[in-house]
Amino acid sequence: MAEEKKTSMEEEDRAAQTAEDTDRNAPDGEAEDGSAAPDSSAEAAGTEPVNGGESESEDSDGADSADAPDNGEAGKKDGKGSWGFGFGKGKKEDKKDLQIAELNDKVKRQLAEFDNYRKRTEKEKTAMFEIGAKSVLEKLLPIVDNFERGLAAIPEAERDSATAVGMDKIYKQLLKALEELEVKPIEAVGKEFSPDFHNAVMQAEVEGVEANVIVEEFQKGYLYRDGVLRFSMVKVNR
Repeated sequence: MAEEKKTSMEEEDRAAQTAEDTDRNAPDGEAEDGSAAPDSSAEAAGTEPVNGGESESEDSDGADSADAPDNGEAGKKDGKGSWGFGFGKGKKEDKKDLQIAELNDKVKRQLAEFDNYRKRTEKEKTAMFEIGAKSVLEKLLPIVDNFERGLAAIPEAERDSATAVGMDKIYKQLLKALEELEVKPIEAVGKEFSPDFHNAVMQAEVEGVEANVIVEEFQKGYLYRDGVLRFSMVKVNR
């Protein structure tokens, strides 16, 4: 009996050892009964099944896409376009800046040209006015000369006549108008001859008078502002 019990115990030990060896040699995905076993690596890492991993990646992609700015916002932030690589809107903005700079330069040049044109036209208008005024005044001077000759030809006894008084008043009124227009006579007799104001048509030898001094005036000269309107015709002592 003892030998039989010992034999049965040894057989049970062999069976148990055989079962353990079988379990060790079996694939990871199968159990002892042949059914699929859960992934030990997944369980050890504490991760979700395959479907759960896909949903997690989709969620992460959605979060990344939500956090990432669109091309317009990126272009506004960094001024270079999408993601700041210098593409897209950055080039357009650079082109616009160049166009703005060119337009500003053109406007400044046009303003400067217009200012120069305005100054030039003002000078031309002033010069034309001066020329026109001189032309009119030159035509008035012979009238003044005729008044002076007429008054000088009136006899002394008729100086108080109505005709002589009227002529004298008109003459004085004309001289006053010329003076208001900045026309004034040139001094000649007793002054030293100057080619800038006088035109010598005769020479004389007068005792007691220095040389190059005007002794007689044939036609009165006039100044208009700072220029000569008409030269004086004079006789100069030698």
